[in-house]
Parts: sequence; structure tokens; C-alpha cells
Amino acid sequence: MARMKFLCDSERCIECNGCVTACKNTNEVPWGINRRRVVTINDGEPDEASISVSCMHCTDAPCIAVCPVDCIYEANDGIVLHSKDQCIGCGYCLMACPFGAPQFPMENAFGVRGKMDKCTFCAGGPEEDNSQAEWEKYGANRIAQGKLPSCAEMCATKALLAGDANDVSDIFRERVTYRGSNAGAWGQSMAYGRKAKG
Repeated sequence: MARMKFLCDSERCIECNGCVTACKNTNEVPWGINRRRVVTINDGEPDEASISVSCMHCTDAPCIAVCPVDCIYEANDGIVLHSKDQCIGCGYCLMACPFGAPQFPMENAFGVRGKMDKCTFCAGGPEEDNSQAEWEKYGANRIAQGKLPSCAEMCATKALLAGDANDVSDIFRERVTYRGSNAGAWGQSMAYGRKAKG
């Protein structure tokens, strides 16, 4: 069985936020909730790098371990999903997640904030695939339709990869091989005319 994973190639990400927009539009995510965001390090500097971040669907997800009502679970394909019907809005998952993936409506304090929301890898939730109930709670179930998550599909530079972990790894490994050593066939050192470190 395939294990589904995301990988963002920082050498290709141009901080266009197309992935963020695609996610919002495909899933009609409410205002104030960001299932995906672009993080930029060293903004405006020559070694600036951007990466698209969301739930990384961890193999040993800390959010699953801390949820007191077991509303977060791992599907057979490794996608980490959650049940909004079981969620009590305690916020433990947010505290445990190193990526800040769990999101809560911003109106009130934890516990009365409402149900947690996060990236579903466009795989819906525990309801019947492509049902109205699933759509209203979780958004599109593109995986059941045989499609990739919309964020990866809409990435103009193909920086954001999604799919079977082995396939994603093979694509990235091929890119790294093509780029060469730290001197690189292309990348920071070539773009800015600097010698690569180490």
C-alpha cells in the first residue's frame, strides 16, 4: 500500500502562494483558517528560501498521540485525517504539531473555539467518499477521484510534490542528482555567483 507524502523543493519554490490559493478555492476553507502557508527564510537576502508547509501527514504523528478523544487517525495510505464530530477543540494537537498544521477559528478561547481544521491531503474525512456531509466538513476528496491534492497540482514550478512517498522520493532524488554536488548545476550558488559552502 502506498504511503502518501508531501515534499517541497525549496530550490523551486518562488513564493507565489498558488498552493495556498488552490487549497482555499478547492476546499472553500473558512476565513482565518490556513491549511497551507508559504514560509520564507531570510526574506530579501541573497540566500532567501521559501517552502510550502501544511500537515506533513507524519508517519508517527504527534497529534494522534496527544488527542484525548482519538479524533485524529491515520488512514491505510498514511494520510492523517480527523473527525470533526469527535473533536472537542482542546488544542492539544496544535501544541504537539511541529508544523502548526491544526487550525482553529479565532473568535474564542480553546475549548469554545470550535472544531479543529487541517490539511486532509484532499482526502476528505470519515464520511462516505464524495458525500455532501464530507464536502461540508472537510472539502474536496480528490484522492477518491484518483487526483493529486490541488495544492501540488497547481504548483507552477512543481516545487510542491505529493503522492506515494517512493515516487516523490524518486523525483526529488533525480532533481538533486541533476543539480549535482553542492556547487550545483543550478541553484543559489549559480544564481548569485558564490562558491558553494563545504
